[in-house]
Amino acid sequence: MKTSIIAGLACVIGLTAGTAQAGSHSMNGNPMVGGAAMFPEKNIVQNAVNSADHETLVAAVKAAGLVDTLSGEGPFTVFAPTDDAFALLQNGTVETLLKPENKDQLVKVLTCHVVAADAMSGAIAGMIADDGGTHPVQTVGGCTLQATMQDGGITLIDERGRSADVTIADVKQSNGVIHVIDTVLLPAM
Repeated sequence: MKTSIIAGLACVIGLTAGTAQAGSHSMNGNPMVGGAAMFPEKNIVQNAVNSADHETLVAAVKAAGLVDTLSGEGPFTVFAPTDDAFALLQNGTVETLLKPENKDQLVKVLTCHVVAADAMSGAIAGMIADDGGTHPVQTVGGCTLQATMQDGGITLIDERGRSADVTIADVKQSNGVIHVIDTVLLPAM
């Protein structure tokens, strides 16, 4: 089912999903994500549809009606949870969020992963250091995340106290940057 959702999204936005050779960096210097090359001249959505690790996120972006927004000029920083991160949510949560009647809630969850800036990891680390170890990050969804450094990497803490580690940083896009994370960030309820 996930494959058909991604194929459907690719058709909607005029893309063909493809894969690239495995490795840590593609030939363009960008990190590989989900087994696919990430092209800095493509936008967030154009690259995300190729990641085998972000099928749930792509389906959610489509269901939320955010394809045009995240294909737009930006700049955006997207903290992109993997399929494994979505699988950690309570059983039935993803299916419930994807229902049309829950679109507003889905939009809120997804936009709590988006910042209206192009923030590379070095800049985020600098802000964390400047703020004494924790930097508040305002998202377009109205959430405030707390960014910290843990074991040399960036960790985000959501409004419920859940933490997400950046597992792949600085995936450059034409309209911003993606940082892959291992937990879905949730707004306060």
